Amino acid sequence: MNATERNRLRRCYPVLEKLPPDLLRRLEETAVPIHAPAGRRLFGEGSLCTHYPLVVDGVIKASKSSPDGHEILLYRLHPGESCVITVVALLGETSYPAIGAAETALTLYGVPRSLFVELVLRSPAFRVFVFETLSRRMAHLMALIDDVAFRRVDQRLASRLLLHREPIALTHQMLADELGTTREVVSRTLEAFQDSGMLRLGRKKIEILDRGALERIVPPEVSALRSRVDSQLS
Repeated sequence: MNATERNRLRRCYPVLEKLPPDLLRRLEETAVPIHAPAGRRLFGEGSLCTHYPLVVDGVIKASKSSPDGHEILLYRLHPGESCVITVVALLGETSYPAIGAAETALTLYGVPRSLFVELVLRSPAFRVFVFETLSRRMAHLMALIDDVAFRRVDQRLASRLLLHREPIALTHQMLADELGTTREVVSRTLEAFQDSGMLRLGRKKIEILDRGALERIVPPEVSALRSRVDSQLS
């Protein structure tokens, strides 16, 4: 790792500056650079977990897949963030419980498991960084489970649309992946919203016309919980 790469990594992960010097040196010497194009799968459910990712450019999409091929988005991992799926697999010495893919062109550094465990054990600052992220992601995943198990698709879709900046540049398939349903269900629900005058559909673009009507579809407690969790993760 050259000086430019070291500086870039430290800018994305300021917590590294708080590591003991010997651990920081070993991390910079042993971290494996990984470059991946958009769409490449990085790990699959059941595959062996050997490294902890430090993302410096791009986005990783973590998801679960059903036997019939439907996926549900668990979360997105951006530069400077900690991947809780990897943390759980590395600390528990288990395989990956989900799928990870490069949503965009990606650059990351993979820290070997043995060194990651030592970082957690020896650096209080790094340990806090890892477990604070774990706590926030768990809250997000609990909200997701609540959505999938107990809320109607129209409520979940309205809640998701209200969180996006306008105009919403998402395809029906992207929304289906986020909600863990099919594109056909999302399309029918969006068309119903459009027929009711709540939004206007375009090519890869959704424009909200009546935010108040869309908000009334979402139960107040769900809206408050979702907003609080997503603000913690932003």
